[in-house]
Amino acid sequence: MTLMDLRRVWGPRPLIAAAVGVLIQDEHGRVLLQRRGDDGLWGEPGGALDPGEDFLTGARRELLEETGLTCQGLSLLPVPEGLQDGPELYHRYPNGHEIYIVGRRAHGTLSAAALDGAAPDDSGETLELRWFPLDALPDLSNNANRKSTNVLRARAGLPPLPLAPTPPPPPVGNFLRDLRRVIGHRPWFAPGANVLVTDDRGRLLLLRHGHTRKWTLPGGSLEPGESFAQTAARELVEETGLTAARLEPLEMYAGPEYRFTYPNGDVVDYVSVLYRAHIVTGTLTPQDGEVLETRWFGLDELPSDEELSGELIRANLRFWKEGQSTRP
Repeated sequence: MTLMDLRRVWGPRPLIAAAVGVLIQDEHGRVLLQRRGDDGLWGEPGGALDPGEDFLTGARRELLEETGLTCQGLSLLPVPEGLQDGPELYHRYPNGHEIYIVGRRAHGTLSAAALDGAAPDDSGETLELRWFPLDALPDLSNNANRKSTNVLRARAGLPPLPLAPTPPPPPVGNFLRDLRRVIGHRPWFAPGANVLVTDDRGRLLLLRHGHTRKWTLPGGSLEPGESFAQTAARELVEETGLTAARLEPLEMYAGPEYRFTYPNGDVVDYVSVLYRAHIVTGTLTPQDGEVLETRWFGLDELPSDEELSGELIRANLRFWKEGQSTRP
C-alpha cells in the first residue's frame, strides 16, 4: 500500500507521511531545486517512503524519479540536523490532501554540469530543475522545503527563512488505531520515539509491555503534528510517570529490518528516534494495562534478545551497551 492507495480510503484528512528530502549542492554551493507540478513552486527533490523502504533507498529513488540523476556520495544528514518533524511541517496540497511530514534529510554533491543530463520521469511532478544560490532562493512550496534549505543556510552562515503559519495540530488521540480501522493489518509506517532512562547506578529502565508481554523501552508512536521529542516526552510520562528536563536525540532507526508484527496481526514499519533522558524526576508509576512490569537492568543483566520486543528494541539496547562499554 502506497500513500496514494491510502488516500483512496482515508480521504483528504491529515496523515503522517514518513518522507525524505534530498539536498543536492554543486561545486559553488548552490542547491538543486525542482519546480513542482502540483503548485508551480520550488522545493528539493524527495517524497514519501514506500513500506519496507529505508530513507537512503527512498532518497536515491526519489532523486532518480524527479531529476533523472544519481549521486554516488548521497548520505543521510546526522541526527538532529537531518530530522524532519514538528507541527510546522503541516502541508495542504492543492487537491485538499493534508499531511504532516516526518522523516530524514539526505545530502550530496554533484557538478553543476550534471544538470545537463537531467531527465525527470514523465509523471509531471517536475516542471523544471535549476541551481539556486542559498542567498537567492525562489518561492518555496512548503515549510518542509524552507526548513531543509535553512539547514544549508545555517551551514553557510545565512539567517533562516521565515516559516509560513500553520494551523494548530489536532488534539492527541490514537491515530494508529483509527488508521488500522481503514487499512486492517497491512504494513504501514509507525513513526515514534524511544527513551533511554538510567538511574543513579547507571541501570537502564525497561518495561514489560502489556500487548507483547516482552521487554521494551519507554516510548511510542507520533500523533499528527507532534515532533519526535514531544512524543518521547509524552510517552515517558504516560508509561512511567517520569519527566526528563532534557531529551537528547541519539540515533534514528528505519528500514525493513525494523518491521514488527504485533500479536493481533498488525504490521508496522518503525521509524524511530532514540533519546537519552537527562535530569529525570518523578515517581516511577507504570501505566495501568499498558505496562505489566518495570525493572532496572545493569549492563550484564539485560534480557535475552528473545525476551525483547523486536529488532528495534534490540538495536536500541545495542546502542546503549556500546556507549556504556566505551566509557572510561
